Amino acid sequence: MNFDTALLHGNFGTDETTGATLTPVYQSSAFGQESAEKIEKIFNNQAAGFAYSRISNPTVAAFEKRITFLEGGLASVAVSSGMAAITAAFLNILKAGDEIISKSSIFGGTIDLFKDLENLGIKTHYVAELNEEELRPLINENTKAVFAETIGNPKLDVTDIKSAADIIHGFGLPFILDNTTATPFIVKGISLGADIIINSSSKYINGSSNSVSGIITDSGNYKWTAEKYPVMREYIKFGKFAFTAKLRNDTYRNIGCCLSPMNAFFNTLGLETLGLRMERHCSNALNLAQVLEQLKGIKEVNYPLLITSPYYGTAKKQFGENGGGILTIRLYTKQRAFAFINRLKYAINITNIGDTKTLVIHPSSTIYAHSTAEEKEKAGVYDDLIRVSVGIEDIRDILDDFRQALEYVNSEFPTGE
Repeated sequence: MNFDTALLHGNFGTDETTGATLTPVYQSSAFGQESAEKIEKIFNNQAAGFAYSRISNPTVAAFEKRITFLEGGLASVAVSSGMAAITAAFLNILKAGDEIISKSSIFGGTIDLFKDLENLGIKTHYVAELNEEELRPLINENTKAVFAETIGNPKLDVTDIKSAADIIHGFGLPFILDNTTATPFIVKGISLGADIIINSSSKYINGSSNSVSGIITDSGNYKWTAEKYPVMREYIKFGKFAFTAKLRNDTYRNIGCCLSPMNAFFNTLGLETLGLRMERHCSNALNLAQVLEQLKGIKEVNYPLLITSPYYGTAKKQFGENGGGILTIRLYTKQRAFAFINRLKYAINITNIGDTKTLVIHPSSTIYAHSTAEEKEKAGVYDDLIRVSVGIEDIRDILDDFRQALEYVNSEFPTGE
């Protein structure tokens, strides 16, 4: 299937019980069974079925199947947020004394999470790029995973997934990739070698900022061993399903980070238009970036498919014509950045990405508020930087809005250029 067809028909048919063309909201915390024998088998994974929504739910399961198909994975587990997805993915394989290597250009919330993992005895090392030169000195017997974002948020650096995967696998490690900013519309990380894919489905997958959720997709390709991953010992017998079997029956179930059926329904509803929306997000973002590059009063415009981006070559090779829906601009001072945000008419000042509407945020004072100056610099976060999640409005209105805001800022707060 091609992408837009897969959104509607991939790993999905009408509801088995009702014939509904979209899986209904099974808003129930528990599900009765006809016998004690049947529920015993369900609890012990010896029979298909549902017992308790913290463990599994029909609406959530339908969403998981569709994402699995789109990402080209073996299985998926949907959870209550994107941060819950990252947390569960790592806790599923790690124990005290283990170490992670991560690109430094990751979401501020993920950096905060990795600091919390230090309290559990799990250490994170940061690198600018996933190349052998930077990875080799950090890898030891305690290193258990390498992590990156497909498109860094908000640095907008592009991970060369295939190259990184080849190097990481050469060290015998799994590659965990956060694909939130790209989505499977732009790139399928598993096809390029990533082992575990994470999506904050609150963003582009949902599309309307009406639900918080995350989803973990297992490729089934990494060969887990009990020697290297003792916490996986009981699940190695499941072969390709080892990671998902432990996640489903242990980590996810015990943490209790389950996705509500209603939010799964909203996600599925949004998912069906993902291709159409991403086409507009990407074209609007490129158009806006190209126009802003020509205007006075802007120190820097950053977008992966701008020729001026140091990641243009990687982005073009890996993404083709779609560079994502996010760009950043620098306006010389924090004062100018705040004034610009406050002057916009259509763009909403909000800490989210992937909405149908254009969204702006000042990352340094919000999503990176708990990061050190060094962490901010490595993540590409500066006091004058604004992150723009470009929506699907008519591009003419977006351009007019940004022009008038910039004209106001230039007149009231000159840069002295």
